[in-house]
Amino acid sequence: MRNVRPLALSGLIILASWIGGHSAWASESDGRLDIYFIDVEGGAANLIVTPTNESILIDSGYPDNNGRDRDRILDVVRNVAGLERIDHAVVSHWHLDHYGNHAALAAEIPIGQFWDRGIPDALQEDKDFETRIADYRSASQNESRTLRAGNTFELDSPETRLTVKVVTASREVIDNTGIPNPHAGESEPMPEDTSDNAASVSLLFTFGKFKYLTCGDLTWNVEAALVTPNNPIGMVDLFMVTHHGLPTSNNPALVHAIDPTVAVMCNGPTKGGHEQTIATLKGVKSLQNWYQLHRNVNLPDEAQAPKAFIANSDPTVNCEGIWVKASVAADGESYTVQIGPNGKPQTYQTREKVR
Repeated sequence: MRNVRPLALSGLIILASWIGGHSAWASESDGRLDIYFIDVEGGAANLIVTPTNESILIDSGYPDNNGRDRDRILDVVRNVAGLERIDHAVVSHWHLDHYGNHAALAAEIPIGQFWDRGIPDALQEDKDFETRIADYRSASQNESRTLRAGNTFELDSPETRLTVKVVTASREVIDNTGIPNPHAGESEPMPEDTSDNAASVSLLFTFGKFKYLTCGDLTWNVEAALVTPNNPIGMVDLFMVTHHGLPTSNNPALVHAIDPTVAVMCNGPTKGGHEQTIATLKGVKSLQNWYQLHRNVNLPDEAQAPKAFIANSDPTVNCEGIWVKASVAADGESYTVQIGPNGKPQTYQTREKVR
C-alpha cells in the first residue's frame, strides 16, 4: 500500500516495506477485489482483499463472548479468504465494538501494520479506556500509523488501479470540492456529538470505476460537513451503512448524495437497523438492494430488507454468524454480492455516469 500523499518519510518507508515483504500468497489471485462484511453481532469487521491478496481489516468487533467475534474474523480470514496474515489492521474509532479484538487477533495471526486516527489520552464515554487501550498499544508495539483526512494510498493492482482515500478522520473532512450537492437541504443540524463516533475514519476505495465507501460510526453533523454544499465523493456503487444503521448517522444529505447501488448494513438483532435509516435508504434513487447482517427482531419483516437479503435471522443465542461478500471483477466493471458460502451471487454493473 503506497501513500500517494505521504504522512511522513518514515511512514512511506514502512508502507514500501509491506509491499515488498509479503509472505507467499495463500492462493492464486483472480484479479478481483473482495470485500467481506463479517457478522460481529452489531459491532463492525470489514475485510478487504486486493487483487494481489493484500489484506485490510477495518475494525474487529466486541471482545469476550468466548472469543466469538475474534473466531468469526479468523474463520473468514483463514478459511474463506485463504489468507495467512492480515497486512493492515485499521481502527475506525475508539469504541470497543470496533477495536475490541485487534490485540486478540494479533495473538493468533500475524498483522503487518496497525492504522488508526491517533490514540487519545482519555475517552470521556469510556472510563476503562486507559486499561483497554493498553492491549492495543502492546499488540501494535506503539507503532500504529495515524490516518488523516486527505491521505491517499495506492495499492498494488496489476490490471486495474486501486486507491484508498481517507475522507474523514478526527472530525476533519476533506476539502469540500466537487459538484453542488442537490440534497444539501435535507440536513438539519443535530446537537454536537462529542463522542468518538464523530471522529471516525471514513475510507473511500476506488477500483477502476467502482467505488466503495465505509464511514465507521461517523455521525450526522460531520457527515453533513463532508458533503455540503458540494459533494467531493461523488456517487458510489457500494456503501456500508454507517453506525450499524442508527439514526444519529446516515444523514440523507450524505446517503442520497452518494446514491449507492447496493448498501450493506452491519447491524445486530437488537442494535441498529433502525426504521429511520431504512426509510433513508428507501429514498435512494439508484439503490437496487440493501443487505442486512441481521434481521432486526424489533421491526416487522415488511419494514426491513427482504428475507433473501438478510444474512442472519435468529437472535444471538442461535446465530450462525453468516457473512456477506462483495466481489468486484478484475476490470472493475461489475460486481457480485452474496450471503454466505452457499448464497446465490447477485450481479450488479458498476455505474457509468460521470461522478
